[in-house]
Parts: sequence; C-alpha cells; structure tokens
Amino acid sequence: MHFAELPDVRAARWPNAPSLADDVLDLDNAEFLAEVRAAAACLRQRGIGSGDVVAVMLPNRVEFVVALFAAWRLGAAVTPVNPALTADEAEYQLADSAAKVVVGQDDDGLVLSLPRIDVAELRTTAGSAGTANAAGGAWGGRGETPPATDALALLIYTSGTTGRPKGVMLSHANLEAMSTMMIEVSQLAQDDHSLLILPLFHVNGIVVSVLSSLLAGGRVTVAGRFKAETFFRTIEAVRPTRFSAVPAIYAMLMELPESEQPDTSSVRFAACGAAPMPAELIERFEGRYRIPIVEGYGLSEGTCASTSNPLDGLRKPGTVGLAMPGQEVAVMDPSGRLLPQGATGEVVVRGPNVMRGYLNRPGETARTVVDGWLHTGDVGQFDEDGYLVLVDRIKDLIIRGGENIYPKEIESLLYSHPGVFEAAVVGQAHEVFGEVPVAFVVLRPGATVTTEGLLEHCRGSLSRFKLPERFIAVETLPKNPVGKTDKPALRAELVSHAFPAV
Repeated sequence: MHFAELPDVRAARWPNAPSLADDVLDLDNAEFLAEVRAAAACLRQRGIGSGDVVAVMLPNRVEFVVALFAAWRLGAAVTPVNPALTADEAEYQLADSAAKVVVGQDDDGLVLSLPRIDVAELRTTAGSAGTANAAGGAWGGRGETPPATDALALLIYTSGTTGRPKGVMLSHANLEAMSTMMIEVSQLAQDDHSLLILPLFHVNGIVVSVLSSLLAGGRVTVAGRFKAETFFRTIEAVRPTRFSAVPAIYAMLMELPESEQPDTSSVRFAACGAAPMPAELIERFEGRYRIPIVEGYGLSEGTCASTSNPLDGLRKPGTVGLAMPGQEVAVMDPSGRLLPQGATGEVVVRGPNVMRGYLNRPGETARTVVDGWLHTGDVGQFDEDGYLVLVDRIKDLIIRGGENIYPKEIESLLYSHPGVFEAAVVGQAHEVFGEVPVAFVVLRPGATVTTEGLLEHCRGSLSRFKLPERFIAVETLPKNPVGKTDKPALRAELVSHAFPAV
C-alpha cells in the first residue's frame, strides 16, 4: 500500500482508534486524516504539486508527520531540516534540494530566502469534517496526485562528517520495503505503540519509529526533547510498547540515581542504532530496567536498517545481528570479491531498501552503489552464527607504523572501565609512526582516574602498538545531529588545542 493512502485507509478501517499524539495533540485516525487533508490544502494553495520538494523544519511534534503525509498526498517529496541549523546551513540544504517552501515555526528567529508556512497555518482548515472534506475529499480529490512507487519521497541529508551534506534520495518503494521489513522483524501489529524520542529530521525517526508503526495499524506518541530525568515518567504515563534510541541515551539513563526504579512493564523492547553500543552497557541496562535491547545496524542510504538482533532467539550483545528479511548483507574486499564468514572487509548491502542515489551527485552515487551493492564504508565480519560484528569505519582506521588499529576495539575496552562514562579514539599525526591513537574520555561523576590506571586497564587486552598515546579527559564528547560521536571535530580539536592529560 502506498503511504500517501495510509491516512485514508486507517480512517476507513478504525476511525476512532488512536493514531498520533504529542504534548498538545492527541489524534484518532479520523482526526489524523482531517489534519492531513487540511495541510494538503494549505500546501496546494502555496503552489505545491507533483514533483515539488517541501522542506519541513520543525522540532518533534505531530504536525511534522502531518506535513509529511500532506506533501505525499500531492505527489511532492519532503526534505526534513534540522531545526538547530544556522540560517547558512539551512540555506545550503534548501538550495541543494530545490525546495519550494519551508514549513516551520515563525518564532525560530531564522531569516530564510524561501517562502515560509508557519506550522499553525497547516491547521487553519482543520477542525470540522465539512472543512476537511472540502480541503481534499476522498482520496484522489482536486490537486491530489498519487506518486509512483519509484517517485522521490524523502531527501535525507547526511550528517556531513566529510564535506558538505549529501541528499540521500529515498523513494516510496524504499520506504514501503523498509517499513515492511521492520514490521516483520519487530513483530508489529495493531497493538504497537511507538514512543518517538529520536529526531524526525533523521530517517530512523521517520521510518522506524513512525511509518512502520502506522503501517502496522499501531500508534505513535511523539516525545519532545529528550531529558533523562523525565524519560521514565513519560514511559509510565504513555505506556509504549517500544522505543528506539542511540547509545548515548542509554548511557545517560544508566547515570540516573539508583532510586530510579520505573515501571517499564509495557515496553516489549528498545532498539539501538546509529552507533555501536558496548556489550557491557547493554547488559547493565537490561539488568537494571528490565527492557530487552535489540541492537541493529544501517545507514540513511539503506533507508535506515539492514541488520538486527532477533526478538525471538539468540540476541548477541557486541554484534548488530542478522540480515533483515529481503536484504543481502555481505563483506567485500577492495577488489569487489565477497569474503567468507570470519574474514574482515567492507560491509555491503543489497535490496529494495537501497537508495536511488545522492541528489545531483552521479559520481558519488556510482562509487557508493556498485552492481546494486551499497558500499557502507564500515568494516565488519560475520561470526560463526552469521551475526555481523562491526569492526570500525574505514575512514576511522588508524595506521601506526604500518599496523592497522581500529578505534572501536580500544573504545569498547575503555567503556568497561568503571570510571569511564564515554570514550572516543582518534588518530593524531606523529613524525615517526605516521599516526598514533589518542583517547578522549568522559569520566563518571566522582570518579578518580589516572593515565596509568587507564593504561593498565588496556594492557591486558591490547597489543602494545594499540595502546593510546594519550588519554584526554573532557566534560562531553561532541555529537552530530543523530547522536554519533563527531570524530572529525575531535581530530580538529587535537590540531588546534593543547589538552592536558588525564
């Protein structure tokens, strides 16, 4: 089923069943359809039609999802814009995507070149069935053009760790394939209740937390900005069956006082992605909060997820699980040869979830998708059970005197130190060895840690050439918009600042 039709289908089948909610709105399926029709009328009045691109620059709120479906109803695509961007950063994405209009909040203080629609305008024709029907009527009314399945649906801009962000082109077929896979792997049904805490400007928030639940007949509650100290109050009040987060969020929740013993009985599982989660952190979180963590792996270029640990069966912390149904996941050497189980190489993915390409970048598209295989830039291997183990990013590889060092191996070991809250390892230029590893660590509150203590912790598990040259204590690690540690920023800091050692 095409996602543009989904609000109509849900309203016809279960008009009074819950659909979308946040701190302000709580919509059943009939109300959700009315909101989408009204927003579609608003966009159409601004000249939006088939083939156009609508930029949505909003924090997490119900209207973001409404705008998404309204644009699709008119045959337009959406590019989500991080509302934390500066005007210059936003203008780059607006120009690159050729967006025609921006849906945002007029009080955000940004002066942009494109026409803007304040989020309140999307609802000006909502509120009564008669008005909503006049705005759109039944599916296929005035100005509504069902897009082809291979038409552009989303333009997701990568976090831009190297150079300018690139627009990842995802089609409606990509979204349907990924959502269907998520429904099967996560065993979603009409009783699914997803709590969205990740940003909606990222494909994980849109596809994993929202679209898959709505397609399964379930409901979504959109949480505001994440706060560790109030998160479990939300869980207890809303009673979701699942949520998706990044390792940094789980680490913050583990730092809550021991007196925090919430009722988590409604939650079947929590997903973890975006970055590898230390096995020790998974074990501690599950033991304390009684929520199974299902770790998976994927990229925006693959419409979010390509592997997942199974809900039923063996979950293996330290791995990112098995290939999702309908996808092929393999490891490949630099010559393009697929490698056997146990061998280390670049992770590659093939399936209906692989992007159409990078917008206006045919050269980069051709280098990234070769013979249908999406080259991820990640290094991994399959264990004896077929579970994927990520070794590191190819670009994060440190070569010290001809020896390869994967920072993730050092980071995982540092995470197991009782005084370390977070860790990130990057390479620093060295006149003799070329590069040496340097570890940035965030210490737990009240912890007393020395360089010698950290070295001693590492010596038992690491070869001498892998030992960090320095340990640098910092208050926080820089993160990119989707919660991954921003290693380019750390490398830049090493060049421009002199840090004291731990």
